[in-house]
Amino acid sequence: MDSLEHYYQAAGEILRRIQVEESEKIQEAGRLVAESLAQGRLLRVIGTGGHSYMGAEEMFYRAGGLVPVDAMLDPGFSLGSGARRSTLVERTPGYVKVVLDYHQVQRGDVLLIVNAYGINAATIEAALEAKARGLTSIAVTSSACARPLALDHPSRHPSGLNLFEIADLFIDTKVSLGDAAVDVEGCDQRVGPLSTIANSFAVNSIVVAAVQHLVRLGVQPPVWKSSNSPGGDEANQRYLAEYFGKLKYL
Repeated sequence: MDSLEHYYQAAGEILRRIQVEESEKIQEAGRLVAESLAQGRLLRVIGTGGHSYMGAEEMFYRAGGLVPVDAMLDPGFSLGSGARRSTLVERTPGYVKVVLDYHQVQRGDVLLIVNAYGINAATIEAALEAKARGLTSIAVTSSACARPLALDHPSRHPSGLNLFEIADLFIDTKVSLGDAAVDVEGCDQRVGPLSTIANSFAVNSIVVAAVQHLVRLGVQPPVWKSSNSPGGDEANQRYLAEYFGKLKYL
């Protein structure tokens, strides 16, 4: 099979499995988010390191996405502040507690934690802090990445815990250990990573489910319109006015 075709099929299979096997949990996640937003709360989202950081970015200020999303876009996790630095930060115990403090999370909030492997210090402590602070945690991660990884691997939290075992609700992205899916003859390393595709599909599926539930609750869903489309700036102005002081990165 051609390598590009292999990648296309692998990506399609991941999305199919998430849709088929995780749909019930995605609907439950949407319900939890909708009920929280209906109470006037913010949806808290954190992508704890590396490319998982994009999971939080994908939900924030997004055309077709929910408005009241407090994305914890901490520079320490971002590759834009230094790739190796991001790896070191996500492995630093205690770091994420400060991030949660800065964002002033409140008991009863929903915290969505996005991380491909679900094992590093920032990820595990985000989930543990959620329990300690009375938050409802939803994990978007892959059990197939976490289960086989040695408990003493350098990227693991010292406890050896896995995100999918701690979170109140767990959406499995089905990504395999190593992330990349395609073997190319002449290259000794697989290519074609899938975690960003899977994470984006999962978090946006939660958004779709949440909007459905908001409508059922009789609440007008607050959704961003593309500023590049006709009337976009005008439609978004009321949300910018309402949330500018509430969302730290808006």
